[in-house]
Amino acid sequence: MSRDSFLTGNEVTFQDDEIIVSKTNLKGHLTYANKLFLEIAGYSEQEVIGKPHNIIRHPDMPRVIFKMLWDTVRDGREVFAYVINRCKNGDHYWVYAHVTPSLDMNGKIIGYHSNRRVPQKDILNQTIIPLYKQLKQAEDLADRKEGLLNSENLMSGYLADQQLAYDEFIMTVGQNQRRGYR
Repeated sequence: MSRDSFLTGNEVTFQDDEIIVSKTNLKGHLTYANKLFLEIAGYSEQEVIGKPHNIIRHPDMPRVIFKMLWDTVRDGREVFAYVINRCKNGDHYWVYAHVTPSLDMNGKIIGYHSNRRVPQKDILNQTIIPLYKQLKQAEDLADRKEGLLNSENLMSGYLADQQLAYDEFIMTVGQNQRRGYR
């Protein structure tokens, strides 16, 4: 059975006052994962350190969101995003992620740091899940390269219709998320 087909449909949650934390190097390989990350994802520290962060990537997560996220942090800017992750056992969990570049003493990017909190269910159900389903469908209609382009065009159109840049969209949809993190 392929890893992508191993999904239980069971959602795992964590507490509003808990924060999942991870750090990666410039290539996206995990250099740190806190206890909650390991507990929720179901991995040991030995299983994740040095591995690509996408070890927890859920197949329903649109690639375009990760592309936008990586483009932003590689440019030295912070980014917020809603992400669905997969646990080792096939369960899944949603997070409201805040990703920032980690800098050395000279201001050079040396890695990335992510804090993830519990997202608001109404934001997920009313906005994020329907949008992500459309984006993922656009990606799946063609090969990887063309699919990503399809998804980027769809996301660009969605943002243009709302007259917002991606970060403005996330801030607008997540205003209540930032106030109370739930």
